[in-house]
Amino acid sequence: MVDRLVNSEANARRIQMVESCFGSSGEQLLIPGRVLVGEGVLTKMCRKRPKPRQFFLFNDILVYGNIVIGKKKYNKQHIIPLEEVQLQGLEDTPHTRNGWLIRTTAKSFAVYAATSTEKQEWMAHINKCIEDLLRKSGKKRSDQHAAVWVPDSEANVCMCCKKTQFTMIIRRHHCRNCGAVVCGPCSPKKFLLPSSTKPQRVCLDCYDALSSINNQQNKTNANSSAQMKATNSADDSDGSDGDEEEQDANKTHDEVSRLICRLFTCLFTK
Repeated sequence: MVDRLVNSEANARRIQMVESCFGSSGEQLLIPGRVLVGEGVLTKMCRKRPKPRQFFLFNDILVYGNIVIGKKKYNKQHIIPLEEVQLQGLEDTPHTRNGWLIRTTAKSFAVYAATSTEKQEWMAHINKCIEDLLRKSGKKRSDQHAAVWVPDSEANVCMCCKKTQFTMIIRRHHCRNCGAVVCGPCSPKKFLLPSSTKPQRVCLDCYDALSSINNQQNKTNANSSAQMKATNSADDSDGSDGDEEEQDANKTHDEVSRLICRLFTCLFTK
């Protein structure tokens, strides 16, 4: 179905309509080979509270934005390359139903559909687009994803020290490695995470764990380098012994040649 729509006028019109709804604040979406697979409203779990967002699934990207006027105007466009996406279903709770996680290298979050059927259809279509995209590009699924942040409303006290209560003055912070809500004293340090290009705020527990892993990797790399140097030194030593043996052999050969010459000289003299 997607292949049949690639160069169709209907697909081009639908994508142009999405572009016009975002206006000048959005990026150009109509490019060769791109197909609009589906669209709909999903509830996105934001930091403060759940909010409705308009989502557009293309065969290579997932786009979402704030709803200003339903089906007419959106803003704050976000574009996620599908090759970075990994989905994970969520169990229903007394407060949330029909949800799943959208994990990416830069940001991960939970979304919720209106019905179980809608959830299954969204997840099936997204996974199908990801599989087709990876198969055509020959790339592998990313194994590095950002942590899903715990919503502020689910943490009245620091999830690290279990003591500090959050108030209007004592702010909440999020650990970029585990997503926990923590206080300032429990997250004073930063660490360079695989999913980021610069050091990010992390809680003390994650900092200690990440530092331990990093130190262990450095020790392993240092031991490997030392072993390689020792092996190279041994090879050089073996090569030197070989050169000395060759020099001794040449010296012996020269001495034998001189003795033979002397013998012939004596014979002819006599």
